[in-house]
Amino acid sequence: MSGGVDSSVAAALLANDGYDVVGVTFNQWPADLMARSTGNGCCTPDTIDDARRVCAILDVPHYVIDYRREFEAAVIDPWIQAYLNGQTPNPCVMCNRTVRFGSFLTKADELGANFIATGHYARVESDKTSGRFRLLTALDPGKDQSYVLHVLGQRQLARTLFPLGDLTKREVRRLAADFGLPVARKADSQEICFVPDNNHAGYVRAYGSTGAGDIVDTAGQVVGRHDGLEAVTPGQRRGLNLGGGSVRRYVVELDPAANRVTVGSRDESRARQIEVRGVNWVDDVPPSAPRRVGVRTRYRMPLEDATLVIAPGGVTLEFGEPTWAPAPGQSAVFYTGDQVLGGGTVAAVTAR
Repeated sequence: MSGGVDSSVAAALLANDGYDVVGVTFNQWPADLMARSTGNGCCTPDTIDDARRVCAILDVPHYVIDYRREFEAAVIDPWIQAYLNGQTPNPCVMCNRTVRFGSFLTKADELGANFIATGHYARVESDKTSGRFRLLTALDPGKDQSYVLHVLGQRQLARTLFPLGDLTKREVRRLAADFGLPVARKADSQEICFVPDNNHAGYVRAYGSTGAGDIVDTAGQVVGRHDGLEAVTPGQRRGLNLGGGSVRRYVVELDPAANRVTVGSRDESRARQIEVRGVNWVDDVPPSAPRRVGVRTRYRMPLEDATLVIAPGGVTLEFGEPTWAPAPGQSAVFYTGDQVLGGGTVAAVTAR
């Protein structure tokens, strides 16, 4: 329970349905961040009291579990290193893979719990014939969080409940008020939970930086300087300090080996084909032949049509229309209809 309205209503719904609920809040912030919390992020120290108050109203036990060491090792440190390697990582995906549905599932076993539940907007469906579990998008497309859950497999889905998957955000807030929860009007978290000022480059620079380097155009001509790759991502237009001009320039590519940023037109930032590594298949089994899929290469992006081709160590995605600025380090997630097939990390753009 993060202390927000979503996880609070999820707990209330389960208690109302007769489940024996135990509320758990993660303490996952390193000590040096404790004093910098704005109180509006997910899983911040200030939200523990909110979660505790909700559990008191619901008359369920509440525990705080110390995951600081696991979170720092599995999420924060790799996130920093990814930026220093010229990538654009997604910390929520990293957390779901290792802590929320990894360490926490192990803790559930220790507590004797049959299921874990979260306030994510997604759905799990069991196929009565095969006994396999499917991960589906939420009923509310504006709140769907299936993108960051593509790392789940059959073992996790068999024991995971998403009580909000069939609800809209408006319905969730109404339910929170009906249940008398003090977080009914609490604002949604809009930031990376461990970056309280939402300045990711500043956070990374407390640990390191690639240093300044050249910005070049697609012909290789130097057009400016950057202050560090950790502040740049493919598709970026603002903050490059390239001056005016009649043609807008966007980040096309980051070259960590040369500490160089390439800029070009909007069309030059698009890609026809990308390579995806570290793929997780929700069904645990990859497709046996190329197939058409819907793809998201960034959270909240519309689905785009692509052909998925199994390649050594991963997959290749060939887009029907060039996709906008795929960023190495981000996730590419594959869908068929409302079902999540799986996803992995964008490794490279292989054709523009």
